[in-house]
Amino acid sequence: MEIFKSKIDAWLLIVLLVTIVVCLEAAYTVAKQGGSENYATALFVSLIGFGLPIWLLVSTKYVVSQDELKIFSGPFSWTVPVSSIFSVKDTCSPLSSPALSLDRLELHYGEGKVIMISPVDKAGFRTAIGHAEG
Repeated sequence: MEIFKSKIDAWLLIVLLVTIVVCLEAAYTVAKQGGSENYATALFVSLIGFGLPIWLLVSTKYVVSQDELKIFSGPFSWTVPVSSIFSVKDTCSPLSSPALSLDRLELHYGEGKVIMISPVDKAGFRTAIGHAEG
């Protein structure tokens, strides 16, 4: 089993950190007003605005075993049979995906399925799934 961490673009890291700061400031402002409703709102804003970005940053990874590619990104996960991957292409597509960088690999698998990922070691990842560049 090989684990590949997601590459993280500096601009995305900055956006996520600014989001965290803004959400925590908003939560603090709401909580300062007091009252159980405001505390609940502050807690919700904190969990979404702080928890989700941190969860994405620390958990986005790609685990390759002999038979499967498991993709993890925050609360989301995918399992792709390695044998079903028939095409791996470099891409910079900004479409939503479990990737923290626009330096991505586009995996085509199964019947018309596509997922984009951004392993730091793209060549090593390609080798691990049996699609070395050629």
